[in-house]
Amino acid sequence: MPVKSDSLLVGLSMGTTRTTIIVAKKDKRYPDSVQVVGYGTAPSRGMSKGVIVNVPNAARTIKRAFEDAQSITGIQADRLKNVIVAFNAMEVQSESSHGMVTLGDRESKAVETKDLDRVIERAKDDLPSRNNMHAIHRIPMSYELDGVPVSDPLNMNGNRLDIWLQTVSIPMTYVQTVKNCVRTAGLEVSGLVLKPLASSLGSVYEEEMQSGCVSICIGGGTTGIVLYRGGRAFRVISIPIGGDHIKSDLATVLKMSLGEAEHLKKRIFTSSEDDLRREGIDVDLATRTIVARVEELFNDYVREALAECTPQHFPSGIILSGGVSDTPGIDYMLSDILQMPVRKVDEPVYAMPPDLANAAYVSAAGILRYRVATERDPYLFMSDEQSLSNVPERGEAPERPVRRSRERFRQAEDEYYGDVQDEPEDYEEEEYEEEDESPRENFGDFMRRMTDRFKKLF
Repeated sequence: MPVKSDSLLVGLSMGTTRTTIIVAKKDKRYPDSVQVVGYGTAPSRGMSKGVIVNVPNAARTIKRAFEDAQSITGIQADRLKNVIVAFNAMEVQSESSHGMVTLGDRESKAVETKDLDRVIERAKDDLPSRNNMHAIHRIPMSYELDGVPVSDPLNMNGNRLDIWLQTVSIPMTYVQTVKNCVRTAGLEVSGLVLKPLASSLGSVYEEEMQSGCVSICIGGGTTGIVLYRGGRAFRVISIPIGGDHIKSDLATVLKMSLGEAEHLKKRIFTSSEDDLRREGIDVDLATRTIVARVEELFNDYVREALAECTPQHFPSGIILSGGVSDTPGIDYMLSDILQMPVRKVDEPVYAMPPDLANAAYVSAAGILRYRVATERDPYLFMSDEQSLSNVPERGEAPERPVRRSRERFRQAEDEYYGDVQDEPEDYEEEEYEEEDESPRENFGDFMRRMTDRFKKLF
């Protein structure tokens, strides 16, 4: 049965190690899920630390992955060319702002789409102007209607509507480079999503988002962190350290090529220690090197990024994904350092083909979930590229937003409510071979012992 082009979702995940094209189709009977019908992958070229450093090489990688996906699905290329792109940026700013609007005079009024547009504009005005920065995601963290928290104020009655908005911004140059690269590959960008957010959407369950959790995805060149509370992402962080740094350390310390170091990194905890020693590998030194790099990432970067948070904020703990998460014992170390429970992701939230059913492909699945979520609720993830006047009201005809200056809004509403104070703000994934549980447990214990040694040394 042929697949209609308007039912297709095509995602492009650009990573340091691997570039993936994922193709899925929508099912009207189950609007919150999709069925993956094909995919294509290619080793990444022109990428470093998660970002594009050579457009022609990166474009050729995209083209190879696209051709692979087109061959597997058998769908004409022109029906697959519109892609949602997940990518990384070296500089990510995540800021919270507050907006408030009145809905009527003294009588309550039902919240309409134009009211959501107005309150979002107010929250945007509350942020300082930053040149050459692009708001790739604007995420409503929470709403209040007449001071009462609500999850979705649309069509509810009240006098005053408040919003707390999270704006995730990156330098405009990253956006322009990604678009140029994708177009050079012969494709068109239909949407953009930051890689940490895509990875979190591909690995975290709705219940975990609601109760509060931290998504950590360790890929080849970067580590992405997304904090969830009340079902919404309220902070996005990107750390330019990943599995490639472990590989580089191994190559330097053991005096081997990067290719040999990559091979050793994948088998150090799954191969027999005697076999490795017979090959001339200093197993103790290699293990200490890996432990030191991972401990540095968790202690100096992840813990610092979460310094203002406590375990009580995140009852569901840490959701650990990405190719490097398959390293035995890494969850024990992370749990010990942050004093939080850790769940390692075995496979993405959506059913994936066997080759993609592991933690290394959560960002590809996350792109699909992102598209499904934005189609269901256009206000869930917004960006500077999205015109609010074109956002349709769910179930009703679109309306143009009411726009006024920030000063006129404040003057009118302060007279009605008094001064309102802003609320304070409280590689790509590596691929590892399957190993049985015995060596995982043994080396997990070994890594914990090595961690204790390093703590004593320093």
